[in-house]
Amino acid sequence: MSAEDRQSRLAREHKERQAKRAAQATTSSKRNAVIGAVAAVVVVAGGLFAGVTLLGGDGDDPKVNAAATGSPSPSETPAATPEPTPTAAPANTRCTYRKDTSGSPMKNVGMPPARPNLKLKTMTIATNHGNVVIDLATQQAPCTVNSFAFLAKKRFFDNTKCHRLATPENSGVSLLQCGDPQAKADGKNPTDGQGSSGYVYDSENLDGEVSYARGTVAVAQAMDAINENGSQFWISLGDDTEQVEKAYTPFGVVSQGMEILDEIAKGGWITNPDDITGDGGSNAPKIPVIIKSVRLS
Repeated sequence: MSAEDRQSRLAREHKERQAKRAAQATTSSKRNAVIGAVAAVVVVAGGLFAGVTLLGGDGDDPKVNAAATGSPSPSETPAATPEPTPTAAPANTRCTYRKDTSGSPMKNVGMPPARPNLKLKTMTIATNHGNVVIDLATQQAPCTVNSFAFLAKKRFFDNTKCHRLATPENSGVSLLQCGDPQAKADGKNPTDGQGSSGYVYDSENLDGEVSYARGTVAVAQAMDAINENGSQFWISLGDDTEQVEKAYTPFGVVSQGMEILDEIAKGGWITNPDDITGDGGSNAPKIPVIIKSVRLS
């Protein structure tokens, strides 16, 4: 099959999926929302197919618009305020991390220590547009924060690119997703969103009233892969993420730099016609977002 024939077939399939999803959007938008990291890639007959899609629920995104090129308008509401926690994490808290056996492309830098630093308060993401500062929920998600502290110390995130801009137009929710060490974020690479840290760990902070309001920072994972958290994370750009199923570990709230993220969102996205997940998981922001470094303190 020639490249032109393949592109035509992909376009046709996108249109068919789009029509089907549009019909499902009314009943499915509250139940399903895209925020996940592809957990596995299987090689079949010379082609790549995602073992798990970027979606919660039934694995199909009700609001993907493969041909959309417009620029979203992010919510003007302020960033979320962390909910008070009734109890602190025990001083003897220990974390367990496991080898990632999904087959995803990995950048292996070892395993985090079992004992987390419970005194960490902020995570600063230095980008090519300025700093984004996150107030951490260390007491509620100690092992998640511990993982990010370890990866930051290993310079895992340095010079990586945020590979996905989800908007109400292309995915039904507003968020920026980062943390794939392999991502090219050019709207062309079909495997963006599959990179991993080489280890996984259990979800946290999902008890009680979980909020994904604007400004929330949470770990990305495939809905089908419960307790398979890795290096990818997303930042909510609007309150529409409140509709997302409560399965993604929230571990912080943006306290500085939301205006930077809003400008990125206003720039629009690049539709990736070769996204193997078929649900917009590698629709890159038109304005490139490069993480220079991550620091926890």
